[in-house]
Order: sequence, then C-alpha cells, then structure tokens
Amino acid sequence: MTLLMDEIALATARLAEAGVPSPRTDAEEIAAFVHGVRRGQLHTVPDSEFDALFWEGIARREAREPLQHITGRAYFRYLSLEVGPGVFVPRPETEVVAGWAIDRLREMDVASPLVVDLGTGSGAIALSIAQEVALAQVHAVEVDPVAYGWAKRNIVEHGQGRVSLHPEDLADCLPELNGQVDLVISNPPYIPPGAVPRDPEVRDYDPSRALYGSGEDGLDEVRAVERTARRLLRPGGLVAVEHADQQGSAVYLEFSEERGWRDARSHADLAERDRFITARYGQE
Repeated sequence: MTLLMDEIALATARLAEAGVPSPRTDAEEIAAFVHGVRRGQLHTVPDSEFDALFWEGIARREAREPLQHITGRAYFRYLSLEVGPGVFVPRPETEVVAGWAIDRLREMDVASPLVVDLGTGSGAIALSIAQEVALAQVHAVEVDPVAYGWAKRNIVEHGQGRVSLHPEDLADCLPELNGQVDLVISNPPYIPPGAVPRDPEVRDYDPSRALYGSGEDGLDEVRAVERTARRLLRPGGLVAVEHADQQGSAVYLEFSEERGWRDARSHADLAERDRFITARYGQE
C-alpha cells in the first residue's frame, strides 16, 4: 500500500469520528483534488509526491466544512459545477426534480421548449436541462449578486449558448415571456423561520437567503413561484417546485384548480420523502 492510501485510511477514521456521513468517499475526493488525479488513480501516486495539503483539507472537512467548498466543485447529474461560499450547494434530492422536468420536456411535442428556472443558485437545474434536452432554451433567474456570480461562471462553462441568466426577483421576473413558457421549475427557499437544519454543512455554510423562506410557514417564496408560474406558462405548461418533506400538503393546496391548475401531484425523493409538487396550468 502506498503512503497516500495509508493516509487516506487514517483520514477516513478521523472523518468518521467527526460524524461526516461518507468519510471514505470524502477522504478520497480530497486526496484526488489535492494530488490532481481521479479517485481511481489514487493508488498510482508515488510516495515522493504525497502533498501534506491533504491534511489541511481533511481538517476543514473534519470541522464539517462542505466537501464542495474544499474542492470547489459540486456534481449534479452529469455536470461538475463551480461552487463556494455564498451559493447553495445542490443536493441529490434536487436531481430528482430536475430529472422529472427533463423527462417531461422530452415528451413534449415542442421543437425548442422554453424553460424558466426561478432562483437558479449555481445554475444546476438550468444547465442540466440545457445539457439533456435538445434545443431547450432556458432562462435562469437569480437576484442574489453572489449566487448570480457563481451561476454566471457555470453558464459560461456549460451553457452551450442556451441558458440566459437574469438578475431579477422571481416574483416579478421576465414579463416579456408571459404566457409563452413550456415549463417553470424552482428550488426556492422554504425552511420556516426559526427551524434549524440538522446538518452543519447546511446550517453553517449554505447562504441563509437560499435556505429560509419568508412568512410564518416559510412558504412565501413558494407562493411567489406559483403566481409567477401562472403568469409565465402557456396553456398546458408545467410547473415543478421543490419543498421540505413536511410541507407537501401545504404546497399542494397552493396549486389549486381554482387558480387554474390541473393534475397537481406530490412526488417523493430517493429517500421516499415528499420532495416536490408538479402541476399543469390550464388546458392545451
């Protein structure tokens, strides 16, 4: 066994003791990042090239700084995105929401579907749709200037000329697209004020503006998404909105038939917890 592999084993034990959920994976990711190799190549790093910066990264992860802040990258579906302080780190549960939207867009009888991602953050959802749906034209909306900067970098890298970024508020954005959009998607802030996220990586490092919703129940931004989607969508257009696992019933009620919504459905994430609502606006 090489020196690096020995050090990874020691680091794994340290991270496990600190409560890191995936200690071996994180130790290997940090080692790969520091040494400029893929995880599958770690065993090829000569002892003479071991870099002590590995242990600096391990100490940061041991303190529960997000792995993505240490490596500067977050993986989302088929993308590697730049992330860091000031932008929400995309989560696997949001990949399920994006996957639903991608599947529906592929089924549409529309040559170049028009999509709006409200509150894009790093640009993860918007870029995934642009990458995986042929000819989709995606508009990403982000009002926070720091998150906007991260999204801009990722769109320059991955956008393929089909993602337009707008520094606008999701409540009143893109009036020029009213009644034209095929799908609106959003992962808005929805944690109720006063609630405390369990994971230190979320609680201490994700920007509060991306986490905590307004209003007593934290759902004011979800309500704004519903109103904006109703304004932007063409008849028969679709909406998908992520929410916390305890909020499914309350969010479902926002997409009522009285407001023109049809076929509202709750969907579970990979852990079988209520995670997002979808609905169709009006009739085609």
